[in-house]
Amino acid sequence: MISIVTATYNAASTVADCLESVEGQIHGAIEQILVDGESTDNTVEIARKFPHLTSIVCAPDKGVFDAMNKGIELAKGEIVGILNADDMYAAPYVLRWVDDAFSDSSIDACYGDLDYVDKDDTGKVVRRWRAGSFSRRKFYWGWMPPHPTFFVRRAVYERFGLFNLELGSAADYELMLRFLVKHRLRAACIPELLVRMRTGGISNASLRNRLLANRMDRLAWDVNQLKPYPWTLYLKPLRKIGQWLVK
Repeated sequence: MISIVTATYNAASTVADCLESVEGQIHGAIEQILVDGESTDNTVEIARKFPHLTSIVCAPDKGVFDAMNKGIELAKGEIVGILNADDMYAAPYVLRWVDDAFSDSSIDACYGDLDYVDKDDTGKVVRRWRAGSFSRRKFYWGWMPPHPTFFVRRAVYERFGLFNLELGSAADYELMLRFLVKHRLRAACIPELLVRMRTGGISNASLRNRLLANRMDRLAWDVNQLKPYPWTLYLKPLRKIGQWLVK
């Protein structure tokens, strides 16, 4: 079974698209867990219209990664994925592709491609993130997989831990560094578009946020006792330029 964790907070305008993309998956064994941080809009009311949801948890949290941690702890599937409330699976076969990747028992994680789409017109692609084949050395050159496309065996979370809440917006980056570089887990690239993600990421919203994100990215290496190259963290944001050029 594949468990999908979705964290929400005042996501009434987007959550239906997210849930529909999971409900429409051509894969038999799926659970989706929605963890809501006590939304003040009708996010939860909309979610309750989707019978495929395994559970809806409503409680205060310490941010999106805390909510994700709660969902992971509730997950019963062998494989766990995270799908944000404003993201959607790009095809009904996504979870079938994921299941195929994990049919190799030596694979601990997998990921694929992501399109950034206009927040109002999700048919309009703004940027294309083509993840490429896996090599842990690529992290030293500013590379990382798109986290919304990242699936991990639940046993990995149980062994190596959940999101580190002290890392702020870099918690997903730190988790992937910990799993794939520090602990040298094996990952597979699915050469398909897996997720469509609405634009508007927090870490790139302003120069101040970008500088803060860079500081947190450096801390992600430090907490794992890893040493990046002198240019690693400068290349990480620069790699995004190419996403605007891919047709």
